[in-house]
Amino acid sequence: MQMKKRFGLILLTLSLVGLLGVTGCGKGDEEAASDNAFSTEEEVVADDTENTEDTEEEAEEEEVAPEGMYHSELTNEWISEDLKDQRPIAVMVDNEKTALPHYGLTQADIIYEMMNSTLNDHITRFMVLVKDYDSIKQLGSVRSVRPTNLMIAPEWNAIVCHDGGPFYINTFLNNPYVDHFSGTFSRVKNGKPREFTEYILTGDMAKNFKNNSKIDRNYNEYAPTEAHFQFASESKPVELTDGTDCTLVDLPFKHNGSQLDYDAESGTYLYSEYGSKHLDPGNNNKQLAFKNVILQKMSYSQLDEHGYMVWNCLASGQEGYYITNGKAVAISWTKTSDTNRTIYYDENGDEITINTGKTYIGFVADDVWDELVLQ
Repeated sequence: MQMKKRFGLILLTLSLVGLLGVTGCGKGDEEAASDNAFSTEEEVVADDTENTEDTEEEAEEEEVAPEGMYHSELTNEWISEDLKDQRPIAVMVDNEKTALPHYGLTQADIIYEMMNSTLNDHITRFMVLVKDYDSIKQLGSVRSVRPTNLMIAPEWNAIVCHDGGPFYINTFLNNPYVDHFSGTFSRVKNGKPREFTEYILTGDMAKNFKNNSKIDRNYNEYAPTEAHFQFASESKPVELTDGTDCTLVDLPFKHNGSQLDYDAESGTYLYSEYGSKHLDPGNNNKQLAFKNVILQKMSYSQLDEHGYMVWNCLASGQEGYYITNGKAVAISWTKTSDTNRTIYYDENGDEITINTGKTYIGFVADDVWDELVLQ
């Protein structure tokens, strides 16, 4: 069952005093603050001073950070202030069935999934963004990188962690805003072929920074100058009240059959592939889960007959979906350069607001976009 886009302005009728309130829309300019249809409707109570004061007190309490903590720029969750200046890493994780189980992915902040080759039924690969990487004992397995990842990671000022790649990546690795560590991580004896044995273990990142002093652990001159996402407060989460019901995201990834199922109890989308739940033995066998799901319709260019390809991720006004809390809405997205962030817009041209928590971002090829199932 294919999802139909539903759009419309939200009108709030306030019968208490016979007034009509209309939700305002901000400008579509990238620099403008967003006041859009993704924001939760605020209940208006006439002449109720006590309720107003309660609301103000809640807002004030939310703004007070726990001692030594700050809002993560990747998830908006409270994390140690010691990490504030630390750059995230972008780890290339193999998604072939032989690579399973993956370790440490449930502790990641943002996970991209995208086709890695036009061969093997368009097999996908993960790019895993992690801010607090030193807290993860084992992450991976680590595999090779592709040009697209070296165009996406810079918008986060992330350090790419991989093991080699095709010669197509060489030009991208020479860009001054691309930092990376390649093939410098630990090998784990797991009974699998060598290409499935490399992981980032405790101490590996410290060793890499020590051996390569040119790469800064902290944000550098290419760091983002604005927030990557606009987050809703946890007291007023995005509900997408005008969206379409969406408790299943069935992605058209034939090789591994990626699927996200909404779990109402946790308010997250649980990830499965190869017909099974994606469990993390490095984190008590928790299932990979996301508060936000963002899907981007995207074209790609095949580079040779061996399946190597590059996503056309620098584009404007492209289609997509934002999915959270059991609802989905159509969006558009724009990215203008490797270092500029991808911005997601609602139907009015305002930047969307997303919920606090982990985010899944899937690149879906334009030639299979119609096979995407949201229901």
